[in-house]
Amino acid sequence: MKFTSSYISESIEILNKIDQKKIEEFVNELSKLKKRKGRIFFLGLGGSAANCSHAVNDFRKLCDIESYTPMDNIAEFSARVNDQGIETSFLNWLKVSRLNKKDLIFIFSVGGGDKKKNVSTNLIMAIDYALKTKCKILSVVGRKGGYADLKSTKSLVIPRINKKNITPHSEGMQAVMWHLIVSHPKIKAHKTKW
Repeated sequence: MKFTSSYISESIEILNKIDQKKIEEFVNELSKLKKRKGRIFFLGLGGSAANCSHAVNDFRKLCDIESYTPMDNIAEFSARVNDQGIETSFLNWLKVSRLNKKDLIFIFSVGGGDKKKNVSTNLIMAIDYALKTKCKILSVVGRKGGYADLKSTKSLVIPRINKKNITPHSEGMQAVMWHLIVSHPKIKAHKTKW
């Protein structure tokens, strides 16, 4: 019972500390993207990859925003990893998708990538490519100072309450944040069934 109570208390504290102004900035960026008929490309690894897939569904179905993630075609993703390496797996997918300045990449990540530690190198290469194409970048991350946090147009860092729970809180709050955003009247186009 103690762990459950503590985890829920931490979640409440995180929500109370979330930068609400940043969320509104995300909504404004996405509203502009919708008006210019740009696309969203969601990128993430591990649990964040699964969140990307769910977010694609919500942004397409509820907001009428064309959205994709490489994780929805595991055959292509795994072939790219196998044949070309993990580092370029997102980069080459974005090139085939003809990423351009009308579009936006939306990153879900716990650490956000780190060049020195050679972590999430495929995210790093995708970010660099997005910057080269003058594409906007939004990130929801669990660590301040990661590559995604530093290089994004807008970055929302999930407040760190308990170091032991960074990953579950980061990935759980990614879901809370995108559900908030797709429910926002500035970009929501359709009602949910329930």
